[in-house]
Amino acid sequence: MEQRLTDMEMLIMHQGHVIEQLNEVVTGHQSSIDQLTKELRIIKEHLQGLVSSDNRLPSEEEPPPHY
Repeated sequence: MEQRLTDMEMLIMHQGHVIEQLNEVVTGHQSSIDQLTKELRIIKEHLQGLVSSDNRLPSEEEPPPHY
């Protein structure tokens, strides 16, 4: 009976250690996701700025130089 109790305590300690390791991995992944989300937002804003300045109506376009 005492051996079973000791085995269960060892198992619980091991599971606690595994949970801590998994938490560190998840926390690291969340940090990476947050950083990538910020970078993606910056890229989107930059691209929107480029697209809005390049998109003109056909009536606003200047004719090519050979016309």
